[in-house]
Amino acid sequence: MESQLQAVGMIEFNSIAGGIEGADYMVKAALVEPFMMKTICPGKFVVAVHGEVAAVQASVDVGLEFGKDAIIDHFIIPNISMDVINAIAGTVGDFRGGAALGVIETFSAASCVVAADAASKAAEVDVLDVRLAMGLGGKAFCLLAGDVGAVTMAIGAGAAGAAEGGLLVRQVVIPGISPQVLRHIL
Repeated sequence: MESQLQAVGMIEFNSIAGGIEGADYMVKAALVEPFMMKTICPGKFVVAVHGEVAAVQASVDVGLEFGKDAIIDHFIIPNISMDVINAIAGTVGDFRGGAALGVIETFSAASCVVAADAASKAAEVDVLDVRLAMGLGGKAFCLLAGDVGAVTMAIGAGAAGAAEGGLLVRQVVIPGISPQVLRHIL
């Protein structure tokens, strides 16, 4: 069985200073551990924490209350897929390969993490990468691989939430992805 974090919460701020201040409020509000705190394009700041579900909820609630006018997006995911965590951290090892590559592109970092998690739980796919807004004009994307049917199912499930929130840029499934293309995008 795959190990999981109990819960991860993220807030995407439109202000670096506001995000740093929000991060301080968040970690002081509840017993949580920082997972990620960094600047992203264009001039945004992302704060992610993990811990017990109630603590993460309390932390994010304080961040949302504090940063009302500076919030771009946010989430709380209980039992986030470790494949997603590893892809965010850039520590994806070997993958099973497969005949297809799926891409979900979103307008926010937070919506991309939610999409990647939903996709990874919907079908037997490998989460190859989750890129969060650096050098992307504030957008984000995730890459999934596997057989065509699984990737199609995963991409549909992952993209649905982002589309519902108006944050989906595009979703694609590429059957038989060229090894040369794959080598250059990973």
